[in-house]
Amino acid sequence: MPKANEKMMANAIRALSMDAVQAANSGHPGAPMGLADVATVLFNRFITIDPSTPKWADRDRFVLSAGHGSMLIYSINHLMGYADMDMDQIRNFRQMGYRTAGHPEYGHADGIETTAGPLGQGISTAVGMALAERMQNARFGDDLVDHYTYVIAGDGCLMEGISHEAIDMAGHMGLGRLIVMWDDNSITIDGATDVSTSTDQVARFNAAGWHTQAIDGHDNEAIAAAITAARADGRPSMIACKTIIGYGAPTKQGTAKTHGAPLGAEEIAATRKALGWTSPAFEVPDAVYADWHAIAARGAKARKAWDGRLNASARKGDFTAAQDGSNRAGLAAAMAAYKAGLAADKPKVATRKSSEMALEVVNATVPGMVGGSADLTGSNNTRTSKMTTITRDNYAGDYMYYGVREHGMAAAMNGISLHGGLRPYGGTFLVFADYCRGSIRLSALMGLPVTYVLTHDSIGLGEDGPTHQPVETLASLRAMPNLNVVRPADAVETAEAWELAIASDTTPYVLALSRQNLPTLRSDVSQNLTARGAYVLRDADGKRDVTLIATGSEVEIALAAADTLAKDGIRAAVVSAPCLELFDQQDDAYQASVLGDAPRVVVEAAIRQGWDKYLCGQGAFIGMTGFGASAPAEALYEHFGITADAAAKAARDLIGR
Repeated sequence: MPKANEKMMANAIRALSMDAVQAANSGHPGAPMGLADVATVLFNRFITIDPSTPKWADRDRFVLSAGHGSMLIYSINHLMGYADMDMDQIRNFRQMGYRTAGHPEYGHADGIETTAGPLGQGISTAVGMALAERMQNARFGDDLVDHYTYVIAGDGCLMEGISHEAIDMAGHMGLGRLIVMWDDNSITIDGATDVSTSTDQVARFNAAGWHTQAIDGHDNEAIAAAITAARADGRPSMIACKTIIGYGAPTKQGTAKTHGAPLGAEEIAATRKALGWTSPAFEVPDAVYADWHAIAARGAKARKAWDGRLNASARKGDFTAAQDGSNRAGLAAAMAAYKAGLAADKPKVATRKSSEMALEVVNATVPGMVGGSADLTGSNNTRTSKMTTITRDNYAGDYMYYGVREHGMAAAMNGISLHGGLRPYGGTFLVFADYCRGSIRLSALMGLPVTYVLTHDSIGLGEDGPTHQPVETLASLRAMPNLNVVRPADAVETAEAWELAIASDTTPYVLALSRQNLPTLRSDVSQNLTARGAYVLRDADGKRDVTLIATGSEVEIALAAADTLAKDGIRAAVVSAPCLELFDQQDDAYQASVLGDAPRVVVEAAIRQGWDKYLCGQGAFIGMTGFGASAPAEALYEHFGITADAAAKAARDLIGR
């Protein structure tokens, strides 16, 4: 393969990056300029992608974990000829209405495999992609699934704690198709990296079971040899690429001055001279375009050959259905039959157990489900009866033991979802959502239908005490855009929550599930009422005097309070509100029909935040005002005043009776 042109190919990245940052008067030119040689060799000699078919299932994945260096990937995608990345996008880097956001945003432009602004998320998400590749390969074979996941990560990515979880997981799982190139430039915003870290990263990766190499990141042949060796090794690989940040800038290269600020007109002129780049800003010679377009042509040829293999495959239907999600078609009927059985049998079980029961239906009906838990399988009830364990020797399995790595688990699930063909869910305790919040936020930001099974959802978990009782967590998760938080009251609502989660294409779900047993409250299962977000579970006998609104385990308490009030002639309607996000999406007429115009009492074993919009300044809240305590669940509910008697008293006080 001709390589003499790689210098100009790399310099095109440098020129576009420094010019775009200068035009925007903000951005990070140093990383793209320092990484240009590594990226050019990777793309020119190894990567297989087709810009004309950017979602081709068997493409190599490229993840820029050091997302602040976004002009690297924008430059490459422009030079390769992605249809949505013309020069106007480059000129308008970081501007409103353009695809070239400050950090790469999944869904904004083709060729962006994941959002990668928060450091450490990219490399951790890539672990999920690499795992998904091996799992799909085990299901469909080399003819249909045979690609690599390449990552460029910076010092900051490797300092973030999530990287430890991801690196450990990848080594343990033997993900040999994962190749990480570390931009070892020894610079952070605060200056040289030695002001904050002295970790031997190569030794660290070695300890986690990775294949490691250290090279000069500006020596093209060394880069190529290292990638070749990495591809040949059965372990995940880390290549420490010693680079100079801002390479080519005569007075600023190698310093923190190039990290997060424009070089300035004078330095840019000097850089052009030093690099021998004579083209004006935002112009690239035809010969350089031709070399980059050749990479795209190589990818198109490979993709067309793959199309032929897919069309000839007896598994084409299964593969395509896994990719487009049409393999979920049978779930509605299966869930309807299951709910009818629940209405008849009326089990009294914890909603974490109800979740397991519903998952038996889901996993038996929908191919490609991938379950897991962060070392809490028996508590989260996430493994169903016919699942098999995913190991480095059995990627055909469908259940992942993520270990005590909540954040790594969530990022990996994002990667599995982004890869396509599989649908992940994973469990931990609700209180530990804070340990993986960064990745949950990216699920929501990217619109990934990942399901978080978060059990032990209140003081109802009992004796484990306030460290494990998530009094504020529901409110914090409900505050996150594009995240549906469902706290079901019984087995029926839990089944409906799973049906919604699996039907979702662009919104992740949190299922907040109880440790304690709850009775089945619903008899009418003719429609998915959880999809309305809230509904009248039991109406008043006549005009309402008060409306009791509750979620999860407290719906049972609200019903008991309504019974108490009825003895005094007070007519109370009971509203179950499993998902406030879905309720907020209903029209005004429906919301008014549910909430009514009588005074309202909310009962939830969590803090009040988020409920006042429904109380309209004249209601009462029965719940938590601080942290919990260690005691049996029944004693805790009594101690904190979350009881039917307390709810009934609040109702009487509101209406003066």
